[in-house]
Amino acid sequence: MNVITAYKDAPTQTVDAKGVTYAYRELGPKGGIPVVFFVHLAANLDNWDPRIVDPIAQTRHVIAFDQRGVGASTGKAPDSVEAMADDAYAFVTALGFDTIDVFSFSLGGMVAQALVAKHPDLVRKLVLTGTGPAGGKDLDKIAGVTYYDILRATLNRSDPKEFLFFNRNATGKPAARAFVQRLEERTADRDTPTSLRAMQTQLKAIKKWGRSTPADLSKITQPTLIANGDNDRMVPSVLSEDLHRRIKGSQLVIYPDSGHGGIFQFHDKFAPVAVEFLSL
Repeated sequence: MNVITAYKDAPTQTVDAKGVTYAYRELGPKGGIPVVFFVHLAANLDNWDPRIVDPIAQTRHVIAFDQRGVGASTGKAPDSVEAMADDAYAFVTALGFDTIDVFSFSLGGMVAQALVAKHPDLVRKLVLTGTGPAGGKDLDKIAGVTYYDILRATLNRSDPKEFLFFNRNATGKPAARAFVQRLEERTADRDTPTSLRAMQTQLKAIKKWGRSTPADLSKITQPTLIANGDNDRMVPSVLSEDLHRRIKGSQLVIYPDSGHGGIFQFHDKFAPVAVEFLSL
């Protein structure tokens, strides 16, 4: 049987867990511990950069999924990060896994932290990109930045991610366009767009996370890779440094002249780092 190693070719599947039907895609060689991808605010299955997913899927079983109430997954989007972590646990265990590696970005990284806190034995390795800890400074301001950049993008007839994820300068603008084009490489079996209501509910969850009591990150003993750009307007870059300080033995990569989507702008540099970190 041919192994699918291109994310654009991975068929969308579903699994039922606790009354919710979760949409997911898997690729790469099966067997062993899968790498489960935890996606960002308002994102569905079509929002993962194939230049990050595909290199990992060369050697690892990769699974991406839609959170409850997002994309093609049923139910209502939860209004807390902890509830999203419960959903992620239900999804992973419904697929029959008791150990996973996690690759997370932005809101997905918050969900990953909550998942590790609740189920430390589930996660073997942790990749936290463009994200921050509970109680992180200015995380509760994400909604304002998001709505402002959606407006700017609308006026420019652009994808909001070009404004939210990338610097608006001579290096950021072309990187943004290239990223958005890569997300369009999949032409068949596209996912259901995320509703405005689901995005608003997720923004509420992020605000709660930003205003909540800081977690004891010393309890995270998993090998952890942290990455971001040096000018993240959504999840301030200092929060990646904060995570690094508080998670013992973690690795930190900060890319220059880049924003929230630093790992996508520097995918050619970051993908090999992630592949090596996640190697069995």
